[in-house]
Amino acid sequence: MSVKHAQDVQAQVVKAGDKTTIQVLISSQEGPNFALRRFVMEPGGGMPEHTNTVEHEQYVLQGHASIGIGDETFDVHVGDVVFIPQGVPHWYQNVGEENFEFLCVIPNKEDRITLLDKASC
Repeated sequence: MSVKHAQDVQAQVVKAGDKTTIQVLISSQEGPNFALRRFVMEPGGGMPEHTNTVEHEQYVLQGHASIGIGDETFDVHVGDVVFIPQGVPHWYQNVGEENFEFLCVIPNKEDRITLLDKASC
């Protein structure tokens, strides 16, 4: 069991993202079943279309974004809850004037990320 403050967890740049960072608040070494991450996207930032081999459960803390999940696009705000099934293509774009922040819970399983090239679709 542990308690820490989010400010004490170093943020890392999301390499495939644009103006996006991630903090691993609870790692797979700390939690036996799930990891907890916090993403922050600056205005105009986002993440390209990709798939993961694990599901995502997300809770929006701040801001406004468009999120594509499969063939649908969703307008999300503070308090919205998002579920992304494993293997389903998804992307993010901060369309607001403030940071878009969300918590993301994933199971502690191998997660292979595949970037999708829209030009080949």
